[in-house]
Amino acid sequence: MRVPDAAPLVREILADTIRAHEQAATDVTSIVRAADVMASALKNGRKVLAFGNGGSASDAQHLAAELVGRFVRERRALAGLALSTDTSVLTSIANDYSFDRVFSRQIEALGVSGDVAVAISTSGSSPNVLDACRVARERGLSVIAMTGRDGGELGRLADVHLNVPHASTARVQEVHRTLLHVMCELVEREIV
Repeated sequence: MRVPDAAPLVREILADTIRAHEQAATDVTSIVRAADVMASALKNGRKVLAFGNGGSASDAQHLAAELVGRFVRERRALAGLALSTDTSVLTSIANDYSFDRVFSRQIEALGVSGDVAVAISTSGSSPNVLDACRVARERGLSVIAMTGRDGGELGRLADVHLNVPHASTARVQEVHRTLLHVMCELVEREIV
């Protein structure tokens, strides 16, 4: 496909992304609630444990980086961990137990009551994410779910559910990244 021939497709993709973002903006209550849950936990010396697979793992890492480093404002470091980053931990759990336990085992080791689990799954049905959320709830963590499509089982497990009701994984991930930035902005304003 030559670049001039691709222009209509590019416009179509960008218009679809804009529509997905506009739909996310129709009810911002859950976004504000999610930021409040994270800010409250962080102010009380707790941590945010984020996880997901593939692009959602990348989003979890991005969230942790914004919390530990900074988003926009100078402020103290905030406790954020992405559970997808330690390859030795991931591979040992997957080998010794199963891939379905790679996040739940880490929640067992690191999560304490009052922490926040941010579970990211565009399908809302990733077995390892669901297992981690069940363990998180048992341990007294608040669960924030970021999903796509109809939210799946993950949406039903969450204390706060941020759903992007779109069928395209790419569009869901684009909106998820924006929502994570919005939440970081709100958390930082509350913490500073």
